[in-house]
Amino acid sequence: MNTNNEKNILVTGAGGFIGAVLCKRLVEDKFNVIGLAMPGEKTEKLEQTGVSIIRGDLTLPETIRGICKGIDIVYHLAARVTYWGTKKEFYDTIYEATKNILEEASGKVKRFVYISSVVATGLGPIHRKGLRESDPVYKTGIFYGDAKLDAEEIVWKYHRNGKISATVIRPTNVIGPGSVWVRDAVDNLSRPFLPLIDNGRWNASLLYVENLVDALILAGTKEIAAGQTYHIRDDYATTWRQYFIDIAGLMGKKVKATTFISVPFALAWPSAGLVGAVCAALHLRTTLTRHNVGMMGRDNEIDNSKVKNELGWKTRVKYEEALRRIGAWMKKEGLTP
Repeated sequence: MNTNNEKNILVTGAGGFIGAVLCKRLVEDKFNVIGLAMPGEKTEKLEQTGVSIIRGDLTLPETIRGICKGIDIVYHLAARVTYWGTKKEFYDTIYEATKNILEEASGKVKRFVYISSVVATGLGPIHRKGLRESDPVYKTGIFYGDAKLDAEEIVWKYHRNGKISATVIRPTNVIGPGSVWVRDAVDNLSRPFLPLIDNGRWNASLLYVENLVDALILAGTKEIAAGQTYHIRDDYATTWRQYFIDIAGLMGKKVKATTFISVPFALAWPSAGLVGAVCAALHLRTTLTRHNVGMMGRDNEIDNSKVKNELGWKTRVKYEEALRRIGAWMKKEGLTP
């Protein structure tokens, strides 16, 4: 545990699912934590844990002037975290926002940790199993992933120019109490049936939020992490089908033969391209997007050996314990019998 309470840490997206857990851990580790929140965003729970809150909108540079004065480490998590929307919505809140915070951090902070995504590697028709950080990545037309990849590049531009010392983190599908992957699973399982791509046989590439936070703290505090990209994925051998069965069990719902309907990836991918494009243009929400199909219909079990070997990271919270904690949260939220 770090006991140096002289280090000042700025967390963007502090009120989000991952940001709140990171802030809590950093406070426990005796860091001075400043959380960036949107104007009007509720932050009472964060403040109760000892987080100092400042207000600003990363898409409006004038609202974040001087935000990095006296800051040692920046964890940049703020982004549009969803699977639907227009290209402008994603690029404004991911690429432009990252550029704005980088300009403020330039020449001031000691470490800039950018939280990207596995989607930035090129989520699409090709399986990503075993993908290493040094392997080629590419754009696929999935706005979230493309914006994350472009944001990575601008982070590295600032790093190469000596303006910051950067580390990029690419998490897989983050689960935990309140995670979108938990909430959406509950919503989907509450319907008459749930479509699965390729019968849900691919590894779900899950990552428990506390395990991700372990990696983030290592990335921000270890010198060896400077200038590096790390893939973060738990060692859970859980398929999508099994994950949904497990969440259904927490809900007290019995999985029947008709609960799941299998859709071949070869059909789902082009269909999602068409439906996603139309819904984005009309600003309508849909779950049939290439983001979702690429995530659930391909094997995205990316290689996580680098973070283990260089930073000593490991899957600390096992899958069974992660489910127990998620179940306790679901019970508290009234989502279980």
